[in-house]
Amino acid sequence: MARGNVSMWIFGYGSLIFRPSFAYEERRDAWLTGWVRRFWQSSTDHRGVPAAPGRVVTLVPEPGARCWGMAYRIATERVEEVLAHLDYREQNGYERHRVILETREATLLDALVYVAGPSNPHYLGSSPLEEIAAVVRSAHGPSGSNRDYVLRLAEALAEAGEHDAHVMELMRLL
Repeated sequence: MARGNVSMWIFGYGSLIFRPSFAYEERRDAWLTGWVRRFWQSSTDHRGVPAAPGRVVTLVPEPGARCWGMAYRIATERVEEVLAHLDYREQNGYERHRVILETREATLLDALVYVAGPSNPHYLGSSPLEEIAAVVRSAHGPSGSNRDYVLRLAEALAEAGEHDAHVMELMRLL
C-alpha cells in the first residue's frame, strides 16, 4: 500500500502512542472523528496468551465522538518496512483502514489506522468494565502485563491533556 514517492501517516490510539517501535520522521497529536477507543479486543499475542487472553483497545464507530492519538509520518523509503512490521504486530484481528485525521493545527491528514472489528475471531465487543478489569488484572503476555498496557495508555492520555472516560474508568477499577 505504498503510495509512490510520498510519505505516509499512521494513526496510533493504543500502544502505538507509547511504544511505536518503528522509525518515523514526525509525530503529531491527532484526532479521529466518529470513533471511540474501547477495550473490546482480546490479545493472545501481546498482553495475554491463548489460554488466558488479555484485553486491548480497538476503535468502535460512534457518531460525533473524537478519539485522540498520535499520527506518525513515515518516510517514503521506510513505508514498506513499517507496514510489514505493523501488519505483523497487529496480526491478531486488526485490519488497515484509511482515515482522515485532524491535528492540533487544524491540518487534515490522510492516514492508515489498524482497527479490529466484529468480524475477527478475537473481537469480544461490549462487556461490563468490571469484567474487563478482572481480565486486565491477571493477564500477561510477551509484551508485558495487561495492567501495564492500561496504565501506560492512561498516562499518555493524561500527559496529552486528553480525557477518555472508558480508559479512566477501567484504570480506576484496577
